[in-house]
Amino acid sequence: MLIPAFELGLWNAWILVIPMLIVFFFDIRVTAARESGKSGDFQLTRKENRLTYAVFLPMVVSFVYAVFLPLQLGTTWLYSGLIVYLFGIVFTIVAVLNFATSPKNKVITKGLYNVSRNPMYVGVVLTQIGLGIACSSWLYLLLTAVLMILLNINSSAEERYCLYMYRDDYRKYMNRTPRWIGIAKS
Repeated sequence: MLIPAFELGLWNAWILVIPMLIVFFFDIRVTAARESGKSGDFQLTRKENRLTYAVFLPMVVSFVYAVFLPLQLGTTWLYSGLIVYLFGIVFTIVAVLNFATSPKNKVITKGLYNVSRNPMYVGVVLTQIGLGIACSSWLYLLLTAVLMILLNINSSAEERYCLYMYRDDYRKYMNRTPRWIGIAKS
């Protein structure tokens, strides 16, 4: 479909957004608890601050759009998308648990952090892609592409923070672990 569907309904994508929001708020709580009081005199640049907030724009727009986006019930699109979506949700939950159970003053290298420096981002992107496929919405997938670009840019600021906090330990981690899964190391 070239023109996206907009209709309110019980079987719209908002149903799939609810678990995403629960995981998202759990992640925020875990991150706040783990990272509180650790930054010292580290400051994000003005551009990095704007990018951090910009990441939320495609997510909020896609979540609002999901309220009006019907799932493609009984189609291959729905089942294919649900598989990707569920894999993304599980991937994100495991990444958040790896993050939450790691020592506070060390680089996180266990679990999914052994295969990606940003496994939570990988999980979020997979979840968004799955939702876009389940609804067969090119607009949702376009919003996901914008989100991926912004997350990739934003991860540079996070890595600058980690280099500040963990110095050579994080540099060694960067050299052996790709930013995204399967993409060459920095």
